[in-house]
Amino acid sequence: MDEREALRRLATDLPHAGDDAAVVDGTVITTDMLHERTDFPSGTTRYTAGWRAVGASLSDVAAMGADATAAVAVYADVAFDPDEIDAFLEGARDVCAAVDAEYVGGDLDTHQEFTTATTAFGETAAPVYRSGASAGDAVCVTGEWGRSAAALRLFESGDEAAVEHANELFRFTPRVAAGRALSGHATAMMDSSDGLARSLHQLAEASEVGFGIDRNAVPAHEAVSDVAEGPKDRWELAAHFGEDFELVAAVPEAELAAVREASPTPITRIGTVEPSAAGVTVDGEALPDRGYTHGDGY
Repeated sequence: MDEREALRRLATDLPHAGDDAAVVDGTVITTDMLHERTDFPSGTTRYTAGWRAVGASLSDVAAMGADATAAVAVYADVAFDPDEIDAFLEGARDVCAAVDAEYVGGDLDTHQEFTTATTAFGETAAPVYRSGASAGDAVCVTGEWGRSAAALRLFESGDEAAVEHANELFRFTPRVAAGRALSGHATAMMDSSDGLARSLHQLAEASEVGFGIDRNAVPAHEAVSDVAEGPKDRWELAAHFGEDFELVAAVPEAELAAVREASPTPITRIGTVEPSAAGVTVDGEALPDRGYTHGDGY
């Protein structure tokens, strides 16, 4: 059983499960676990790990169109190095500050590898779920794609300057402000932790629709061009690698201009919502449901 099938089984008994976060009386709650072996390539600093781990949970809050309020984390390792703990906390605080939230503490534990579990909270009176897209809506994304894929290749190079740049790429800004701009307009939305292609399939399944995507419209991060081995590889890194933590949303055509004006992050239209029978396609061809698989790691 893979993660998606496990989530489907859980959702049968847990009515709040199945979206990026649970919403209980207007409070948004989400949690994530990351491990050194699967989530932090060699060369990832503890500052970057703190930023990225807490940022992953804050991204789920953003996907619900909520204001981020606070975050906590569990820090577990084979030994407690005070400098590494301090660096992790600094990264956690800084990513919270970037989205006007507060890092408020957590827990320490020992473990056979560096592992962190993070929980973030938010508030919204009008959450955006994955299940409301309708045929004719515009398919939109925030930001640029492939930065994590580019970072991994830089980490793998082992070059000191490249690894430093890889850490910078790994420290993404959660799209909380863009999520708020989309809230009230978007009919469906999620964050892209598993990659653009897989996110589109997940949204299509939840909303019972199809998507027609324009490959050339997908905005790739400039770092992708620096590491990609041609156009095919560039598309693979941007669409299928995952872990970019951008937002994917369906927006009624008439409201797209208002969303773009309100969002501090660029909103790019990459396609159109189609009837479910159309499936998920890119340039008229089936788009494979392939992306980041939790547990497999990098």
